[in-house]
Amino acid sequence: MTSFDTSAASWAPASRRWLWPAVVAVAFAVAYTPTFITLAEGPWRTEQEGHGPLIIAASAWLAWRSRQLIWDIQLRPAPLPGWVALLSGLCVLVLARNQDVWFLEVLSELPVIAGIVLLLAGWRLLRILAFPIGFLIFSAPAPGWMVDAATIPLKVFISDSVTQLLYTAGYPIAQNGVVILIGPYQLLVQDACSGLNSIFVLSALGAFYVYAFRWDEKIRAFALLLLIIPITVLANFLRVTSLVLIAYYGGVDKMEGPLHDLTGVLLFVVAVVLMFLSDGVLSLLLRMFRRQRS
Repeated sequence: MTSFDTSAASWAPASRRWLWPAVVAVAFAVAYTPTFITLAEGPWRTEQEGHGPLIIAASAWLAWRSRQLIWDIQLRPAPLPGWVALLSGLCVLVLARNQDVWFLEVLSELPVIAGIVLLLAGWRLLRILAFPIGFLIFSAPAPGWMVDAATIPLKVFISDSVTQLLYTAGYPIAQNGVVILIGPYQLLVQDACSGLNSIFVLSALGAFYVYAFRWDEKIRAFALLLLIIPITVLANFLRVTSLVLIAYYGGVDKMEGPLHDLTGVLLFVVAVVLMFLSDGVLSLLLRMFRRQRS
């Protein structure tokens, strides 16, 4: 009888500890299942937003990575800010779903999850989960106004840079806005070649890499984050340059289809390699700086 009572006593706190999180998790799943279904049937099936499920999986892994800290934390709920964040997020969810604003609908997850964490555990747990929760912003489909505002300047910049480089190299090339004229061909720099989609994906990858592996070195981490956009633009510049040269030497038919898709894959590979090379250079520079100081 004594052994049974001790076992029951040991299981009781654990069951109480997980009861409300389990209930809240079920409620969260019910509230956001329509959102995930809509995304799975729409944006997540496109090349531009297909990384959404991977972002959610990465965020869950980052939270799981801190499981020991989460388990050992002392529960000190913060009801007032928790309810404010939770109700604010739910209001945004309802309004965004009624208006079919996917970006805000996904973005409402952040205050909802933060509010739940505050209600159940308090500020200490929220500090631990701040990055995994904030990382979910990359799973939200980019709003159209943001895409339109950023795509055109990027396309013009890349078109102008490619034209200047090849003109300096002696190629018969000219430019009219986002249209590149080389030899007998006219090439339109499309939205996919502007680099905006790559910037979103690589920014998410860079943020994940920095937090998971470089967060203890703050200067190196922030410097690497600042380099992500220039690296992405450079990779897209190389892609457009290669496509223009393929069209010039092999005709426009050669740059369509699988070859065009292959350059997109190579763009991502080049950008990732450049990111790791930049990380290595930053590490070398920081070591040299510390040696000089010492």
